[in-house]
Amino acid sequence: MIKEFIKEKAVMTVLIIFAIATIEIYLMAYKVGSFIKIYIPIIIILMYIISLIIEFIIKSRYYKNFQQTLDELDEKYLITEIIKNPNFWEGKILKNSLQQINKSMAENVNKYKYMRRRLQRLYRIMDPRNKNSYSSKQINNRK
Repeated sequence: MIKEFIKEKAVMTVLIIFAIATIEIYLMAYKVGSFIKIYIPIIIILMYIISLIIEFIIKSRYYKNFQQTLDELDEKYLITEIIKNPNFWEGKILKNSLQQINKSMAENVNKYKYMRRRLQRLYRIMDPRNKNSYSSKQINNRK
């Protein structure tokens, strides 16, 4: 899991390294003390690493909870009702997408239930064995 996370952040890491190199080149052009030349890149790298760690912990906790909850559920479609609202962008997109999928599924199920009920009513109406059906009244009226 952590390897995939690091791979996702590879482009940003390269950009940060490029930015640090650019800053160092500019600092060399000016007579700046060596403390500043060392301090600035270290602070940038530390802040970047800390932000990655925090992001990883937040996402890791959420997705572990999500997976554990999903594994425990017998009726998996209820996951959107049970999981907490995430506080990061990808999690919000995931939950919103799952809610839309569930809504669509429920609408389709209701549509097919409605069609089934209509067909059952139609069969009852058309069944000549049914004394109350429309077709048997028509047959009796012809006699």
